[in-house]
Amino acid sequence: MASLSQSKEQQRQCRSGEVSLKIFDENLSGNLYKLWNRLASGSYFPMPVKEVIIPKSNGGQRKLGIPSISDRIAQEVVKTYLEPRFEAEFLPQSYGYRPDKSAHQAQENVQENVRKYAWVIDMDIKTFFDEVDHGLLMKAIDRHVPEKWVKMYIRRWLEAPVQTKAGLVPKQGKGTPQGGVISPLLANLFLHYVLDKWLVQTFPTVSFVRYADDAVVHCISEQQSHYVP
Repeated sequence: MASLSQSKEQQRQCRSGEVSLKIFDENLSGNLYKLWNRLASGSYFPMPVKEVIIPKSNGGQRKLGIPSISDRIAQEVVKTYLEPRFEAEFLPQSYGYRPDKSAHQAQENVQENVRKYAWVIDMDIKTFFDEVDHGLLMKAIDRHVPEKWVKMYIRRWLEAPVQTKAGLVPKQGKGTPQGGVISPLLANLFLHYVLDKWLVQTFPTVSFVRYADDAVVHCISEQQSHYVP
């Protein structure tokens, strides 16, 4: 009777997205097969993203969106599939969430640049992950991803509602969960176009270093530092 009750509870958790990694691992082959079958057939739909609020060092709060175990695995599959393609496009000045790139390397690049440039703009895009425009992001996706099944699942992840303590909150055409496996890759693709390439094309005489949604822009003069947004 106890094992039957435990089995029913595990089924309930699986349906609600509350399943832990330990429970998922107890039937790993079956759970992975079920996920693969749904992904392959197009019948896979992500669970709501769980909101987790953590304190920031400045006294504020950071909202993370944590997908379910199955959704994290599915996102890892697509991320691994797309990452080499996107990496071939990204600029070397981008360091955040990339293979063989680190914050220390970004810091070293900044140190090299300050020897050549006297003026610096320190940029931090406020609530970036919450404000990513889905329409603009999907335009960038369309440029590099012809596979319809990939785009379908990316859109479903972007549109998945957020499970807060107060209830489900639907997406309003923006935001990619900070805490999702594929979110950093999508964020880098978005910023590759709206910031990196824009800076290179619009202000070819500046240098910059970007780590995720933080960037340092090095200018040749005070006048330029005021002109560059």
